[in-house]
Amino acid sequence: MVTVIAASIVGYVAWALNAPLPSPVANTRSLTAPVVAPAAFALPAEGATAVTVTGAPDYLGADGLHLSTGDDSPRPIASISKVVTALVVLDAHPIGDGEAGPTVTFDKAAHDLYDVYYVQDAAVAEMPTGSSMTLRDALATMLIPSASNYADAVSTWAYGSRSAFLAATDEFLAREGLTGTTLVEPTGISPRNVSTPSDLLRIAQLAAANSTIRAIAATPDITLPGPGHLTNTNTLLGEGGVTGLKTGNLGEGTFSLLFTATVDTGVGEPLDVTGVTLGGASRSSQDAAVLGLLDSIRAGFRDVPLVSAETLVGSYTTAWGATAQLVVADAASLRTWSDTPITIATDITNPTEYRDGEQVGSITWTAGPAHTTAALRVRGTIEPPTDWWRLTHPVELLG
Repeated sequence: MVTVIAASIVGYVAWALNAPLPSPVANTRSLTAPVVAPAAFALPAEGATAVTVTGAPDYLGADGLHLSTGDDSPRPIASISKVVTALVVLDAHPIGDGEAGPTVTFDKAAHDLYDVYYVQDAAVAEMPTGSSMTLRDALATMLIPSASNYADAVSTWAYGSRSAFLAATDEFLAREGLTGTTLVEPTGISPRNVSTPSDLLRIAQLAAANSTIRAIAATPDITLPGPGHLTNTNTLLGEGGVTGLKTGNLGEGTFSLLFTATVDTGVGEPLDVTGVTLGGASRSSQDAAVLGLLDSIRAGFRDVPLVSAETLVGSYTTAWGATAQLVVADAASLRTWSDTPITIATDITNPTEYRDGEQVGSITWTAGPAHTTAALRVRGTIEPPTDWWRLTHPVELLG
């Protein structure tokens, strides 16, 4: 009998010390993806503004982003008229990439335009009788310092007369569907030269697509024989990503800017911004408003914090009282656009060793085409139970 009991005890001890341990029990929780507020765009408070933002189609869509404030009624566009004049002139006399175009010679009638516009307090540039220059340089003199005498002379040269130029302008505007735009003369000195914000966006797109106008509008200053040193009226060039196009004003409360810009967001290629703002109180207030708008578009892409390092995701507990935790290994953030929805996916596998630092899965956040992943790891180590626990907990060992 004693021998049987002794054998039973030995058998039990052997079994208890070598029996498979019950697996730790995992208890996990799901993390919640952050909900991001929509981007706030700082549209100018004065007058009317219209803007299109293209690029990053996975975020903005194929048509891009459209922003506007104020109504879409026709307003005086002042020297922005010269962009239309340049488009109409180049419609008849196109200039190829890297070319200078035909030669324009100025007669005494063209020379006399200097005084005609000077007495009206319009921007002018020297134009000696008998002087000549390439069409490209003539357009540069018209657009960079906004010389009205050059706008008048070049448009007449292109079509032979003011009336022929205006007829061609009407045909061009009709062809392009610019029904809200009217030009009664080529310079913009007349308040009857008007356009709508939506038409001006189309005009800006046409101008930006023309390599000659685009290059001239992006030139801060230039020196040419005859007119001399010319400085661009668009003092925003190079600031905030501004690359063009044309200023205009007929005095206080009529300041306008037709602009293009590239906005670097830190995600892929820069965004292309085309815009117009009309009816600004002053050049300085309008410039500040445009820079503020571009900054707010740039800030539409932001780094969204997703999770902090060591965030608790779950825990492991054992029958013998040992515990460990499941945590996010590193902090994570995701650069995304505005309120693009963020989704979250978790992939967890069972630890094999239950050792501190053991990676057991990952969490992935996705917003549009962007995604980022953080590893999940064990924090703490689960040590095996003591022999005494094994000997005194047969029920737990049996599961």
